[in-house]
Amino acid sequence: MAKMSLEELRKLRDTKKTDLQRRDAEGKEIQVIVGMGTCGIAAGAKGTLDAFIHGLDEHKLVDSVLVRQTGCMGLCHSEPTVEVMVPGMPAVIYGRVDAGVAKEIIEKHLIGRELLDNHILDRPAADIIASK
Repeated sequence: MAKMSLEELRKLRDTKKTDLQRRDAEGKEIQVIVGMGTCGIAAGAKGTLDAFIHGLDEHKLVDSVLVRQTGCMGLCHSEPTVEVMVPGMPAVIYGRVDAGVAKEIIEKHLIGRELLDNHILDRPAADIIASK
């Protein structure tokens, strides 16, 4: 194994700190749960997960949003699927979430606090959602 310079070691340390921070659930009320069952992975869920991680880094939301993986959500026909839970909003499951939709979810749902109606698979009854 080649020797690492001090600068390379510092970069590695910072990368690992960020990785650990992403996984830390403490203080994070917003959750993004990506379905990573066999059907989800076959449909591109790994790319979806990576898009969320990259997008949250880009928008500096790593400290406030927890990205988790789960198994099959039972919605194989609409994979990749993602459940989003934001305090004060209904929990929603989005379907056919690729990198572009992940970016839209971050910008509109997580930041802008509005639902993306064109990708919702499962949502609460209308009487739970307050009309604007």
